[in-house]
Formats: sequence, structure tokens, C-alpha cells
Amino acid sequence: MRTFIVFGCGRFGSTVAKRLYELDNEVVACDINPEKIDNISPFVTDAIVCDVEDERALNELGLSNYDVAVVGIAENLQAAIMAVLAAKEAGIRKIIAKAPSSRAAKILLKVGADRIVFPEMDIGHRLANNLSNKNLIDSYEFSNGYKIFDIEAPDNIVGKSISDLDYKQEYGFLVLMINRDHDTFVNPSADFVIEEGDIVTMLGTDEVINEFTKLD
Repeated sequence: MRTFIVFGCGRFGSTVAKRLYELDNEVVACDINPEKIDNISPFVTDAIVCDVEDERALNELGLSNYDVAVVGIAENLQAAIMAVLAAKEAGIRKIIAKAPSSRAAKILLKVGADRIVFPEMDIGHRLANNLSNKNLIDSYEFSNGYKIFDIEAPDNIVGKSISDLDYKQEYGFLVLMINRDHDTFVNPSADFVIEEGDIVTMLGTDEVINEFTKLD
């Protein structure tokens, strides 16, 4: 079981905290607003009213006991900076921070955040990708520019086996899984033949997937 501390219980922070708890993690949520703490309390391991701009209050959280810190205080950059700094100084190995702008993101990275998220921007990108590619069902950020894509098998690969595609050399992506009706085929073999209606899960970049799926 991993231990998480979530700073800020707005829509982003509370959603992350609840889901982490549902996945059987130990989750402590912190916010300066008592009402938000009351609302999140039934859905996490513990919920604490805390002003992160108060150094003494931060010290009382025992931050060195957590594996991951999530900072979702986008409306108060100074408070977000304090939370990131405190988590970094406590030795928390992974710190994820929500940022309202690229300028704020640069500051949070400089003071110790390991990863920055832009929830609204990410949702916008996913929607645009889905709308622009008729085969694309959904996509998920993976790391270092790579994403996991769920696509409905385009016409250019229906009836072909995995080995026929030569996707690693020609396109530079990986086929991770194929869903067919109620069956799931993880890491399909080279002789697996793709059928119409199959949902193919791939790992690659936006450019690679768009180039691949537009071919007929």
C-alpha cells in the first residue's frame, strides 16, 4: 500500500484523493477550508484542516511518512510553492503539482515538483484528438511524449496479422492489447489477425498514431 498526501480539496484534488483511496491506498487530504475537509473526510484515510503557508502546521503533518505528494492548490501560487517546498524538504520521492499557467509550472518545477499537470488543457487535448481522428476512441498520457491510445481498427489493418503490420520498424509504436467483443487479448502473438470492430490499444506518439490511422 502506498501513502499519498493531497494538498487542496477542490475538484481536482478531491477527485484524485477519492480515486486513490478507492484503489486501496492510504490517502490524507489537506485544505485550509473546513467545509471541504468535512466533505472529503468520508472518502479518504484522514482529512486535515491545514494552512500550508503556516510552516509549523506543515511540520505537524509528518510529511516524511508519505510516498507521493499531490499539490492541487492552483488558485494560490504561494501556497502551492510552500506545499511543494515542504514535500521536497521532507524527502517525498514524487511530487505532482497542478498549475494554472506555464509560468506557474516553471516556478513549481524549480522549487521541487517532479511533474506538472494541466487538467483543463489535458482534457482539451484529449477531446481535440478524439474529434480529429475518426478511429480514435481515447488516449492517455504515459510519459516522455508517449501516450496509450485506444482505436477502432482502421480499414488498413483489418484482415492483417500483427506480423504483417511491421509497426515497430515502420511506424514506431507497440500493440499492447486488443479487445474483441467481450474478449481481451494482451500482448497479442505475431499471427493474431485483426478483425473489423476490434479495439486496439497502442503505445506511441500523437504523430505516429495519426500517421498510421489515416492510411487506407
